[in-house]
Amino acid sequence: MDDMNMNLTEMIQDFADEAKCRAYLESLRWPKGVTCPSCKAEKVYRLPKRDQFLCASCEYQFSVTVDTIFHDTHLPLVTWFLATFLLCEAKKGMSACQIQRSLGIKTYKTAWYLCHRIRAAMAEANKPKLNGVVEMDETYVGGRRHGKRGRGSENKEVVIGIRQRQGELRFFHADDVRSGTLEKYIRENIADDVEILMTDDLGQYRGATRRTGMRAKHKTIMHSIGLYVNGDVHTNTVESAFSLLKRGVLGTWHRISAKHLQAYCNEMCFRFNNRKNPYLFRDTILKLISCSNLEYKKLVA
Repeated sequence: MDDMNMNLTEMIQDFADEAKCRAYLESLRWPKGVTCPSCKAEKVYRLPKRDQFLCASCEYQFSVTVDTIFHDTHLPLVTWFLATFLLCEAKKGMSACQIQRSLGIKTYKTAWYLCHRIRAAMAEANKPKLNGVVEMDETYVGGRRHGKRGRGSENKEVVIGIRQRQGELRFFHADDVRSGTLEKYIRENIADDVEILMTDDLGQYRGATRRTGMRAKHKTIMHSIGLYVNGDVHTNTVESAFSLLKRGVLGTWHRISAKHLQAYCNEMCFRFNNRKNPYLFRDTILKLISCSNLEYKKLVA
């Protein structure tokens, strides 16, 4: 089963029932043959009537969904697969309301929880630091639709964006744009031997780059005087990603609480960084298999 350039019609045909979904999970989880999750023994028996396996060594009974995000789910695997496919394919994201309507999920609460569990799997861990030419900027989302825009606007949340040219994108929901906050994100995400770090002329970047030892590599574009491109110096690359995020917020999700903003940022970055990946659906399912479950009580706490 090859998901390269798979469209929705092919998706529905390939994963039309639970048996096909389970077979696909099995091929991804155990490509060399089923092994016991408990003792790692390779000799197991299939119990087809129960969709389970029995370990010949420790007698542990298990299914392909055990210890995955699908374990004990009340939703059919077909629904999980279709929701994952739709979130992977929607360039500006897809709202839980749309997922609910499209897949016939009974309640909005269930659809919302489903989407957040998929987003949790999309969050990248142990990300390599960015190198080469890197752009860094900040934007403001949410809050009042009418009123002051940008810095100093009321009830808006700060999102810091870092993007390597011809490379990956990172979004972070930040508390503020103080020099120490910017320094933290620079240290955690940008390699010490970066070629160039480009920002606008916000004064806090000067202190942040000085303390991180990147002052000599720091180039500034003077937005305050209306200058947005000076030769190769600009932040247009990361700003184009901001525009995609804002179209998602305004046109797709409509309202995002500050608490869950980072989850939506993670989803947007994962999809953006994998936009040329022909196996995005498969790789996302692999993440769902390997990640721990996000409990509802933790999500709403």
